[in-house]
Amino acid sequence: MAAPRKKTEPAPAPPPQPQMIDVVLRCLEDAKAEQTVAIDITGKSSLTDHMVVTSGRSNRHVGAVADQLVKALREAGFDKPRIEGLPHADWVLVDAGDVIVHIFRPEVREFYNIEKMWAVDFAADGR
Repeated sequence: MAAPRKKTEPAPAPPPQPQMIDVVLRCLEDAKAEQTVAIDITGKSSLTDHMVVTSGRSNRHVGAVADQLVKALREAGFDKPRIEGLPHADWVLVDAGDVIVHIFRPEVREFYNIEKMWAVDFAADGR
């Protein structure tokens, strides 16, 4: 007589990958970035879905926040983002595709005021 077959259960599904914006915002908070603003531009720009603007207290802090963000994105399974401005770290741009992050020193952020520029563009469109 043959041995009874064991019923096999399917392997559990892997946990869902977190949304990139959630990884970015959590990382910025952990890195002690300041005055973080996330702007949802889904369908309003072909550049990206989210624009995030934040500040570091100094050049060193801005660079450290950018490094920590790149590491967090890699650990979450996202491709390595493109980075601009890291040597001087006055304004570092981290382009992760679906999310573009601008990390500024406070004086530089105030000078360029890019979050206001984006808000004005969309208000003028009526969207």
